[in-house]
Amino acid sequence: MSIKQPPWKPDVRHIEEPVLKMYNSLSKSKTEFIPRVGRIVKWYNCGPTVYDASHMGHARNYVTQDILRRIMSDYFGYDVHFVMNVTDIDDKIILRARQKYLFERFRDQVALLSTDLIDRVFAAWKAHLLNRVSKALPDVVKAREGEESVSWLRIEQFIQDRDQKAECLRRDEKFDMHLTAAVGLHVFRQTFSALSSARDKLSSSQCDRKYALQLVDESRDILSASLDEELKHTVTDPSIFRALAAYWENQFFMDMDRLRVRRPDILTRVTEYVPEIVDFVKRIIDNGYGYTHGGSVYFDTLAFDSSEKHVYAKLEPWSKGNRELLAEGEGALSSTGGKRSAADFALWKASKAGWHIECSVMASAIFGDNMDIHSGGIDLAFPHHDNEMAQSEAYHECESWVNFFIHTGHLHIEGLKMSKSLKNFITIDVTFLSQLWNAKVDFSESLMAGEVRTIENNFNNFFATVKAILLAKDGQSDGYHHYEDPERELMNELYQSKLSFRTALCDSFNTPDALKVLRDLVSRTNIYINSRGKALNVSLVDQSARWVGQMLRMFGLGEGDEPDLGWGSEQNVVGGVNREEVLMPYLRVLSSFRDGVRRLAIAKTEDVPKEILKLSDQLRDDELVPLGVALDDQEGEIQPMIGVLIFPHLSLSKPGTRSARSLKRKAARKATAAEEQRQKRLAKLEKGRTPPAELFRPPNVPEGTYSQWNEQGIPTADGAGEKLSKNQEKKLQKLWNDQKRLHEEYLAWQQQQQ
Repeated sequence: MSIKQPPWKPDVRHIEEPVLKMYNSLSKSKTEFIPRVGRIVKWYNCGPTVYDASHMGHARNYVTQDILRRIMSDYFGYDVHFVMNVTDIDDKIILRARQKYLFERFRDQVALLSTDLIDRVFAAWKAHLLNRVSKALPDVVKAREGEESVSWLRIEQFIQDRDQKAECLRRDEKFDMHLTAAVGLHVFRQTFSALSSARDKLSSSQCDRKYALQLVDESRDILSASLDEELKHTVTDPSIFRALAAYWENQFFMDMDRLRVRRPDILTRVTEYVPEIVDFVKRIIDNGYGYTHGGSVYFDTLAFDSSEKHVYAKLEPWSKGNRELLAEGEGALSSTGGKRSAADFALWKASKAGWHIECSVMASAIFGDNMDIHSGGIDLAFPHHDNEMAQSEAYHECESWVNFFIHTGHLHIEGLKMSKSLKNFITIDVTFLSQLWNAKVDFSESLMAGEVRTIENNFNNFFATVKAILLAKDGQSDGYHHYEDPERELMNELYQSKLSFRTALCDSFNTPDALKVLRDLVSRTNIYINSRGKALNVSLVDQSARWVGQMLRMFGLGEGDEPDLGWGSEQNVVGGVNREEVLMPYLRVLSSFRDGVRRLAIAKTEDVPKEILKLSDQLRDDELVPLGVALDDQEGEIQPMIGVLIFPHLSLSKPGTRSARSLKRKAARKATAAEEQRQKRLAKLEKGRTPPAELFRPPNVPEGTYSQWNEQGIPTADGAGEKLSKNQEKKLQKLWNDQKRLHEEYLAWQQQQQ
């Protein structure tokens, strides 16, 4: 009789794997993400209009989209095809290029400081104050003609009044953005001051060209707008516009590179798709959704909306009649005359393509009649994205051109400049990771320097601690498996963390919760490290730290090589050499020596000088020799001289070099002992990280251990609600006092590190 293998029965899944759900602006709800074709994701992202320097609003949008893209490809494993456009011809580009050209031409013609020049600048300043600044302000603050100087003082007082600004922000969350764009407070102050200075110089007969140019340069923005209003019809050379767009496109991608934002798989430019835009507009007209007037072509929203298969304004139907948004969507150089409906928009203007058509054409050229994801800032939802979808569905005669529309939230900025903030891309990334991608973000120096920097420091300290533990490990077995209940608990924590992390990201990319999972695992691993001493399972700590580092790198926070523990640092690599690896052995010796000197100094015994000399000899003879360094004491005429001789390690290991092999073994033992002392010190400090008020609350004690606490956080009742005995209260009070002392030492150490 043949022997058969016993039947196998598959196990039952105990916990279901979460599925990715994404907040979709088309439904205003979280919906399971299902690509059309397998795991291929067609993704189009609205790129920049390149007419000026990048700002933190760009960082918010493109860093956030980059994080989502990395999660989709590097974590969930989708094959993402990411396409982004650059708008390199637009009303803003034309306006900015024209102003730049006219200003530079005007500047070249300036010869001397004169009354005419001062009057010219002052007239521009007044016109800007009356025509542009007032539009962004409440009626009670608006400037009045003939009272410009007084009006300006009133406006300055209003801008500095936090309560009045807050009230305006409550009415319109974009108020601050509009105010900044229109007013340019520093520009007005600068121009006003420059005018005053120019008048003083002219009155004292200082008419040199350098003073004239100083006035012109400090009034650049206001003077440029005035010159454009007067002379715009004289600028017709297309190369003027192309040069400006090319310059700022290059600057934009340099900024994005510094922020570690991945380049798109395909980059499209409007100027490269003009023939396709013309054909696209023709088909929309042929399909019955477009009409011509005065050399321009408009999209017929009523005809589109009345079609059985089409709906206009899917994202924000309530904004159809918003004249302000509609005018903003048409651009600064557009005329609204000749439209059949106020909601109609330009497909082709008399001079160039309409703003909305470009994305429709370029995305359709790459993806055809459907894409999985379309992304951009929430400020583009209406009219830009609604118009983009309408004209695309009119062209393809399809019901749904986009499956998922995702919009990053508004960014409110307080006192930050892009150039300054770009210096630390990890801080910016952590800032956006700690906020929901589609929520409004209040961005400030205090946020970056406070909460976010604390998160960074906690991760950095954790990785530094684990690196030190790994360096101290010699790789030899001590005959003990190092896997008991504490190790099982930490391993289970790692399992649970991985599940919770996935659950958070499946919940519409909830990066704040995902980041909290990583922080909690770091905290629990630190507790484990501090509690296990020599019984520590180094491999388990390494596994925990490496997973945390891998997830941070997945978010785009990593620098350096992938095998590095933590998120790495490019600054540590010089000439292909890792400075951390080279310097760490020397730093450990130096740290051990410093600890010994400090210990002797604190002890204040009579033999301190003798003991310090002894430590110095040990440093010279026992600890530096194995590192290839020999110190030679040389008596000088005035004071002892120290000569440093650096040898290859092998030369110090040859016979006749002060028994180098024995010294090396002895130094290794000393270094290990010193490292153990340092680890004990770090463990003590780490134990003090927990405030005493949180000592007896989860996760520092198991859930349900206690149910009532006093104002200090000391338990007064057990988990069942029974009052604790006097003896128990006394023990807990002692533990609380000990933790208070440790926490104060930890805070002092942390302050010292900063």
